[in-house]
Amino acid sequence: MFQPLAGIRVVDLTASVAGPYCGLILAGLGADVIKIEHPERGDDTRDWGPPFWNGESAVFLVLNAGKRSLGLDVKSPEGLAVAHRLVEQADVFVQNLRPGLAERLGLGFDDLAARNPRLVYCTIGAFGAVGPRSAQPGYDPLMQASGGMMSVTGEPGRPPVRAGFSAVDQGTGMWSALAIVAALMSRDAAGQAQLIETSLFETAVGWVPYQIAGYLGTGKTPRPMGSGMNMLAPYEAFRAQDGWVMLAAGNDRLFAALCEALGAGEVAADARFLTNADRVTHREELASILGELVARDDSATVLGKLERAGVPAAPVQDIAQVVSDEQTAALGLLQSLPHPAIPDLRLVGMPLTFDGERLEYRSPPPALGEHSREILRDAGYAEDEIAELGERGIVRCHATRP
Repeated sequence: MFQPLAGIRVVDLTASVAGPYCGLILAGLGADVIKIEHPERGDDTRDWGPPFWNGESAVFLVLNAGKRSLGLDVKSPEGLAVAHRLVEQADVFVQNLRPGLAERLGLGFDDLAARNPRLVYCTIGAFGAVGPRSAQPGYDPLMQASGGMMSVTGEPGRPPVRAGFSAVDQGTGMWSALAIVAALMSRDAAGQAQLIETSLFETAVGWVPYQIAGYLGTGKTPRPMGSGMNMLAPYEAFRAQDGWVMLAAGNDRLFAALCEALGAGEVAADARFLTNADRVTHREELASILGELVARDDSATVLGKLERAGVPAAPVQDIAQVVSDEQTAALGLLQSLPHPAIPDLRLVGMPLTFDGERLEYRSPPPALGEHSREILRDAGYAEDEIAELGERGIVRCHATRP
């Protein structure tokens, strides 16, 4: 199994989605990720649901495979001492605490860099480290709203629509993991602890770069266009007799092939549709014509015609169809993991292969405190010290599931 981060230890003091998704990526790449959770309630996502799978939150399951769980009260002096010892032996520390809380707890960058001068410290914030909203909390939908994403999502004239997945949270987790890997590669040259700062708001704004560039260049504010895109046409979904088909004819050649495949080659020669700029200008007339052509057949027939013509197209599938899709199976995207409460657990694997081998999770999502004893032993704590920390409620020394 390819594990490029084998031997790297990560102390992960994050909850919800963005931070845990960063940890998931690092664990998938082979790092030893120690997930610090509140000893009584654990990560908030343990309670997010339904849906639950045999009592386990679906959200928690997909974000925490391959990690070890330590139930630890970092707000107590003894718990903070445990965290400090772990950081002294670690390569990476990741936190997404409320602004200023890490510093008040003694877990800020300056505190930990003094203890470990080779530490890569990553802080994941809401609105960023500076600015008028830097102290405000934030969640994915708030960032989709304030970062402009919702303004270009949904149907024209309809209420704002959030993307149906955690695009900002997961994107921030990806950026964080990328930055951590880069910092690990360069830390010997840097010669000192490195601070990485990123935020949900920065990611949200980063997901709409061409909309911003278009606005700056024209002064026109982009608006929602359903399944379409304001700079390309046809580049949207059309209804067939039994479902929706997404068309993506991104140049003049593909547009001509599309028209020919649908039995309307003359449309490509229409003066209104000769170039992409023409087609964008006359988007509504073109959509009306293509809508009538696509509606003549079922989706399989339409897709067959377009595939033979070399025109990019795809069915609009629901989640059940994605799970049963032969392409999903061929790529091995669903990975089975042993789990004491879920015998048929399957999770979406990392979208990465190395030399043809997909990264695999090494262990299932942990129970709360499942690895507390072994983590503390590894850190040099004696059995009587571990027992005392457990008796005082500073550490959860027994695994519990919801």
